[in-house]
Amino acid sequence: MSTSNTNTIFSPELAARFDKLVTIYPLKRSALIPMLLYAQDEIGYVSDPAIHEIARRIGIFELDVRNVLSYYSMLRTKPAGKFNVQVCTNISCMLRGGYEILDHCKAKLGVGHKGVTEDKMFSLEEVECIGACCWAPAMQVNYDFHENLTPAKVDIVLDDYRAGRGKDVR
Repeated sequence: MSTSNTNTIFSPELAARFDKLVTIYPLKRSALIPMLLYAQDEIGYVSDPAIHEIARRIGIFELDVRNVLSYYSMLRTKPAGKFNVQVCTNISCMLRGGYEILDHCKAKLGVGHKGVTEDKMFSLEEVECIGACCWAPAMQVNYDFHENLTPAKVDIVLDDYRAGRGKDVR
């Protein structure tokens, strides 16, 4: 089944990707999480119109989409900043300074958990685990990992993202 790209809130490229996704899984519903992630990447969060369209494309109720959406912390229903900073405070990161890194980010960015800076450049989240326990404390900016952090390294990372230099600068 091809959903017309003319009846979509998404870019033609993403609409075509969605059309393909529903054909590669044995059940269309299995495409739900990838669709939600791709939608979030394109528009910055999963909006009500996105929920409506994804439900229609898969052939499920909007409530089913919302139930999945509410379960996964990496999916957002409100706009985030251009750079979403996720600081891990789970056990390994906590023991190696994760809360200090989180507090430092709060002070540097001037926002708390789930906050967005006034310029919409950054959002901040405290997260349970990003799978970087061996390199704690760690944080993720969008999909880029930054590990073995200190407050000074965090300052460099955030300043580089603000300046458009991005990943792997320590």
